[in-house]
Amino acid sequence: MQMPKPTDADKQFFRSLVPEAPGVEVKPMFGNLGAFVNGNMFAGLFGSSIGVKLAADDLAELAMIEGAGPFGPAERPMGGYLSLPSSFTAEQSTLWVNKAQDYVATLPPKHKKK
Repeated sequence: MQMPKPTDADKQFFRSLVPEAPGVEVKPMFGNLGAFVNGNMFAGLFGSSIGVKLAADDLAELAMIEGAGPFGPAERPMGGYLSLPSSFTAEQSTLWVNKAQDYVATLPPKHKKK
């Protein structure tokens, strides 16, 4: 499985989409980036692709938009996540990243394993 590498511009754009809110942090993951709230990932960067974890209704809505698709490696896409269409503007992307953060913030916090 090949891990795509994001460019510095991809990383900067991804960081610009992540809201500054309590419990939110961006961390490196396998050469890419993940955005977490209370220890749970709500958005990720995989190469130049941005993926979001959404509630079922929002996931279904995003799936209907042309250009949305599986997120992560083709061999093992991440369940519950979809990648945003590359045609999205920064404003559209921010809207979906915020929806993801709002949804994942309702999940129980993930605690670090000992």
